[in-house]
Amino acid sequence: MKTVAELTKRLRELHQQTQETPLFNPVFQLSLDLSRQLEAGELSLDDIEGMISELECHSLKTRASRLRSNIAPVSQTANTDILARYCAADDFAAFRAQWENPSLHAVFTAHPTFLLTPDQSAAVANAASSDAEITDDTCTPVSQRPAITLRYEHEQAMFAIANAQDARDQIVAQALDQAHSAWPTEWSEARPLPFRFASWVGYDMDGRTDIKWFDSIGFRLAEKAQRLERYVAALQAIDDGHPLLETLRNATTYSQDRAADFRADLSEPAALSAAANTLTEDHPHKMLSLTPVIELLEAEAIGADKDRAIALKTLAASMRADGLGMSWIHFRVNSSQLHNAIRRRIDPENTLDLSSKGAMATLRDLLETVQPLRSNFAALAIESSTAIRQFLAMAQIIHHIDGDAPIRMLIAECEQPSTILAALYFSKLFGIEDKVDVSPLFETESALEHGGRFLDALLAEPTYQTYARSRGRVAIQTGFSDAGRFVGQIPASLAIERLQGRMADAMRDNGLTDVAALIFNTHGESMGRGAHPGGFKDRLEWPLSPWARRRFVRAGIRLEPEVSFQGGDGYLHFATPELALATLTRIATLQPSSNSADAPTDPFYRRTDLSLDFYRAVRSHQRDHLESATYSRALTAFGLGLLNNTGSRVSRRQSDLSADRDMNLRQIRAIPHNAVLQQLGYPINIISGVGSAADGNYEDIAALLNDSERGKQLVRLVRASNALASIKTVAAFGELFNSAYWASRPYRGTESHLSDACETLAEYLTKDDRTGVFRRLASRLRVDALKLHRLLELIPDEEPHPERETVRRSIGALQALRLTLLQHMFIKAVSIPTFSRANDISRDDVLEMVFTLRIDDALAQLRRAYPTSFPGLEDFAVDEPSDYPDGDGEGYRVIQRDYIDPLERSYDLSLRIGTAIANEFGAHG
Repeated sequence: MKTVAELTKRLRELHQQTQETPLFNPVFQLSLDLSRQLEAGELSLDDIEGMISELECHSLKTRASRLRSNIAPVSQTANTDILARYCAADDFAAFRAQWENPSLHAVFTAHPTFLLTPDQSAAVANAASSDAEITDDTCTPVSQRPAITLRYEHEQAMFAIANAQDARDQIVAQALDQAHSAWPTEWSEARPLPFRFASWVGYDMDGRTDIKWFDSIGFRLAEKAQRLERYVAALQAIDDGHPLLETLRNATTYSQDRAADFRADLSEPAALSAAANTLTEDHPHKMLSLTPVIELLEAEAIGADKDRAIALKTLAASMRADGLGMSWIHFRVNSSQLHNAIRRRIDPENTLDLSSKGAMATLRDLLETVQPLRSNFAALAIESSTAIRQFLAMAQIIHHIDGDAPIRMLIAECEQPSTILAALYFSKLFGIEDKVDVSPLFETESALEHGGRFLDALLAEPTYQTYARSRGRVAIQTGFSDAGRFVGQIPASLAIERLQGRMADAMRDNGLTDVAALIFNTHGESMGRGAHPGGFKDRLEWPLSPWARRRFVRAGIRLEPEVSFQGGDGYLHFATPELALATLTRIATLQPSSNSADAPTDPFYRRTDLSLDFYRAVRSHQRDHLESATYSRALTAFGLGLLNNTGSRVSRRQSDLSADRDMNLRQIRAIPHNAVLQQLGYPINIISGVGSAADGNYEDIAALLNDSERGKQLVRLVRASNALASIKTVAAFGELFNSAYWASRPYRGTESHLSDACETLAEYLTKDDRTGVFRRLASRLRVDALKLHRLLELIPDEEPHPERETVRRSIGALQALRLTLLQHMFIKAVSIPTFSRANDISRDDVLEMVFTLRIDDALAQLRRAYPTSFPGLEDFAVDEPSDYPDGDGEGYRVIQRDYIDPLERSYDLSLRIGTAIANEFGAHG
């Protein structure tokens, strides 16, 4: 078998055998067939790479097709026509109400989903940007993966935001054009603001120690310079002799110079002092507000001809939306960092329970009496507290870079109202409380369970009510990644939905209907992290359902929805002008910030006798998995070795080799957790528990899900995920560690050349637990899957996927090829000649590194044991002759060629397979 056609044909044949032998595993058998050919020399790594390239190509085309169908139509003409219909309004007041409040805030985050190389991302985006057939042109040659640094992530984010800005300008200009035609005497009063953009790339400190405070200042200055440069280009296109051009150009040059100052290493006091003094001193080109410029542009537009007026007002709208930066910015800290900071003020002895009434009373008094303190860059440089450092950095940004744009302070793992009061205290202490929106993050099971009571208590605080009214909003953040990891994606979404409803109630009950509710739903691009695959309507409604929206409408509260576009996967929506316009057009026309107050109640919320029990049962099933040693061991069986490096943030805490053998799920972050589930072949945190939750009540649950729009949405998610899932693949991974398999493989003399390697593997793996772990997990999944299939048979499939079996066969072929490569790696590892222990690393340690796919570590040890580059006699100017050494050291080069290089290449190929599988799933993690 040397072609994908032969591979998939053989896989279909093997699948037939499961009818005769239910325990037969076609995926593993195919990998054995390939492994025998590879080890016999009938198949080469070049042949395997050729098949991987073909399957890679299919996956990239699938990815492009999915992206296009999700936001279709993508043509500029089609979206312009759609927007023309959407811009129509009954009267000018209705038009302003529709256009002057953002439909959505879009946040560009640096989550580690930079899976595709730049060439692959561009190819996928270009293929998805037109209605033409997606061809093999999408299949770019394999290129070197770039080092994914924070600066790389920031550059990618800025590129996506720039396309988003251009698309928004196009939408605003079209809306103004139609307003001019419909209301020629009033239209100039309109101040369109359909979207806001934000980013936390370079400002998110939660779990990171690699971002220095001056990095954040430098990024903000660079963003200011870039945005001013774009404003200059826009105004120059209107009038290359416009009098405001000089003002904006001078501000641009000044900002570029200050950004260069803060790109330097400012760890030394002298260097920081020079950069800080230059930034903080008065200067005629130091622009801190765009308000005067906006007012001049608006005033000029009133007397200008139509085209010039629309262009001027479009530019003014973009300035109003973004301020002196490419977007608004979000800082993020952990609640524990804030607790440590506030204790220095109120509890230096660390004896006070910050969740107590006494702590709340102390914080109230502190907020009443706090006097703002001046601060400077020196105070920022010497501050040791991460949280306080964040507030000091925000103060410097507001005072010296952009005085208009507010800053969000996101607080992770926030479960106590006192944490919010502590954040308000530091905002007031540094005089920026009028520019900072403090936002708690709800994502853990505990936070979601008790979030309603948290909001009841916080919103009842008079100090907080005053603050919310001054800011004009109550802001919260919900996290679908961690919530989906800890309680399952479906229970997480339903719990977040309930929390959103409780927020509407709490705002109403505490008289806060005069401010907006800003809800930042932080979800990823994969099904396992909250991105519904059923189209953009489902994508927007899954994290903020019509039911939740209606709660705010009925309470008379204006809603400000906010969502994330995370990392490289998320940025694909804005990778080209066509995709950016299509994405924003879908959002604008779906109106996620509004809903009808009179819409009938969905049966899912009326029949709580069924839906609540269903939710609890799925959550219980998911919790059982998470608390199970079997589940934990299976997910960590390969460490994170199945995954590519996809971000600058570390995916797991560091550990030594012994700790690696006992790795637990708490060490793995949400994105790699979900990514490992994809690679193992079964998205447990989406599918599992749905079937078991219906057990004994299939007909009623099926009827409820089929009669409910929310229920149908849930089923679409489950079906889409289940279409890609394979329990046989999960089981196949366990067979790699089956001692009996390795002992039996050469038993009949068919592979006698592997006898020694197989015997070594068989003996080594007698003590390994992973075969049993994967078999137990597969058994549990199979029982639940039987129940799921029984449930789904009672619910009509609205949109059966025409390519379902093709995609499943492609994934099956990829998994078989990877299992072949892993077997090859195992055989090569045990076949390397024994070497002596060095630096406390033994041969068994290296084998364990290979079995957990810590291949880079294993290769480093092997190359140290068998060096091929070392000094020779010719490198020394020694006069005395020598006959020794009398060999040429070729032996080590043979080991390198026959064992170490194939091991490295096999692993590189396995990582390419991982990328292709993620593409078939639609996103990384």
